[in-house]
Amino acid sequence: MDSSKKRFSDESNKQYVYASTDDLLYNLDDLNEMVINHEKHQASRLKELESYYLGDNTTVLKKKRRREEHLADHRATHNFAKYVSQFIQGYMVGVPIKMQYEDDDKATNEILTSINRINEADAHNSELILDLSIYGRAYELLFRSQNDEVKFVSLDPKGTFVIYDKTVERKPIAGIRYYREDDELFIELYTKTQKVKFIHDDEGKLNIIDNEQHYFDGVPIIEYVNNRFRQGDFENVLNLIDLYDAAQSDTANYMTDINDAMLKIVGNLEMDPKEADEMRERNILLLTPGTDANGKQLNADADYIYKKYDVAGVEKYKDRVQADIHKFTNTPNMNDESFAGVQSGESMKYKLFGLEQVRATKERYFKRSLRTRYRLINNILEFAQEGSFDADKMTITFTPNLPKSAKDEVDMFNSLGGELSEETKLSLLSLVENPQEELERLEKQRKKTRPGQYMKMPN
Repeated sequence: MDSSKKRFSDESNKQYVYASTDDLLYNLDDLNEMVINHEKHQASRLKELESYYLGDNTTVLKKKRRREEHLADHRATHNFAKYVSQFIQGYMVGVPIKMQYEDDDKATNEILTSINRINEADAHNSELILDLSIYGRAYELLFRSQNDEVKFVSLDPKGTFVIYDKTVERKPIAGIRYYREDDELFIELYTKTQKVKFIHDDEGKLNIIDNEQHYFDGVPIIEYVNNRFRQGDFENVLNLIDLYDAAQSDTANYMTDINDAMLKIVGNLEMDPKEADEMRERNILLLTPGTDANGKQLNADADYIYKKYDVAGVEKYKDRVQADIHKFTNTPNMNDESFAGVQSGESMKYKLFGLEQVRATKERYFKRSLRTRYRLINNILEFAQEGSFDADKMTITFTPNLPKSAKDEVDMFNSLGGELSEETKLSLLSLVENPQEELERLEKQRKKTRPGQYMKMPN
């Protein structure tokens, strides 16, 4: 790729804005234009990022063949993209996100716990974090299932986007999901109150084929962003990944070319071609030099002709490129000697300081969208008279997935004495998922072992 050119155009990551939902529904040509623009410019960028994550590094694989047809043409790809994304995903949500409602409201916590379990929220949140790392954005859709349950699922970023208003607050006015079936383009538009489904006709116009109400009192497609620029975690090192792939491919080609190097024979020899082929197959070369006019035997020599290669220089170059990939993605090289041996969690934190800054940014944006999720869930629960809560009173806690010593945690737990409530002390243990449930189990156990002589634990 020409390094002087931008890999992605400005159109590939722009946010769509419009005056209002009513205006958008009145001007369906504008909606159609947004979808076509997204499919042409934005989806292509997202597909390329996805291909790198899957190890299909298109830049190296689609290069022209080497000019010499007889030389090797290996195309080695190295999945740095997957390493970066999976490392960050594990670091952020390897320990599931904890959500607790303020004031220990048991009824509300039970509602939230039930909703999260029905939707397997831990796995779902992990998928969103991975999408953020790959694409720089992630989307989820909230809906009411046929079993009358509140569900949320992740959507493919390659076929989803959100439209915002033109105010400085950039409030969402619509969410779009589009897909193709049997060469037909379907578009689903979600507004604050309804879902409208369109299909392209033969003239490329949008025709409504379905319209239904929803009761989330907000756009049920929620956009999560990785950072202010909606950039993926490895997007800024794609060129470095290409350089490393190219260098490793050249090394592999060099090693193969040595094995297939041209044989050079110096001297006046009499050798039958068939005999030469047999010696080649046996990996033996027997040279019988001729004689000069005086009957003196001539000298004969044979060796291979191949391109000289600065092995040490090339290996240092590849090490520098690899180090830059880790440096600019804030991910450690776990094969580095500095990560060898047993290290404490605190020691690891200092070595992951850069990643900690990235994590803090990602967490802030993720929490903002999480609260939007639960505000919409509260809206539909209130409408169905199934409960009510304030999403702003939820405590959302991320725990970095660092190596931990169980002994250190237990020692810390014991050293707290009576300074903290039992529930707070339990919440500090990563092995306890729900402190309130743990307290209830502990109280039941005490009732069973010492009936009539137990002390009731705080709710």
